[in-house]
Amino acid sequence: MRARASLIVAGAVLACAIGGTALVVNLFGSGSNPFASKVTSATALTCPAAADVTVGSITVPAGPVAGYCQAQLVNAAEIMNAGDTMGVGPHTKAIGVMTAMGESGLRNLDYGDAAGADSRGLFQQRDNGAWGTLADRMDPYTAAVNFFGALEALPDWTSLTPTEAAHAVQVNADPNYYANYFADAETVVTTLSGR
Repeated sequence: MRARASLIVAGAVLACAIGGTALVVNLFGSGSNPFASKVTSATALTCPAAADVTVGSITVPAGPVAGYCQAQLVNAAEIMNAGDTMGVGPHTKAIGVMTAMGESGLRNLDYGDAAGADSRGLFQQRDNGAWGTLADRMDPYTAAVNFFGALEALPDWTSLTPTEAAHAVQVNADPNYYANYFADAETVVTTLSGR
């Protein structure tokens, strides 16, 4: 009887471990950045009911838009407003939004990732002097201005694919890492631009 009970407990623990792992992978993804999660088409997303909010000149809906809810879309609007200040067009704004999707899931994170414990903000910018103060890295608008400034400082960056351009700025491990986010970024930029 005792052996049978032990087997039942071991089976339950194993089932919880496997189920927990599946839940973690589903919530956080299995790519190089566990913070860059989004809802897939197989998962229904319900965003909390919320009135539209205005960020600069952009009206932000409750969502979902491309798998993101209002809190994340507000951050995308901050990136787009920074793009306006920098004089960049929709394609370049989408590169900024794509990068933040890949780095943080469009969340303004106040903690680092595996690449660096000192990474912060939407772009997970490092404390290396290139991205300003901690306050700059945690301010979505300022972080985006700094991202676009670094992007535009790259020679011939317009000849790069969006993921190559983001990789050249972020210096992450995989130059193709951001590619899966670009279509969603374009959808977000187009949707928020048209409201």
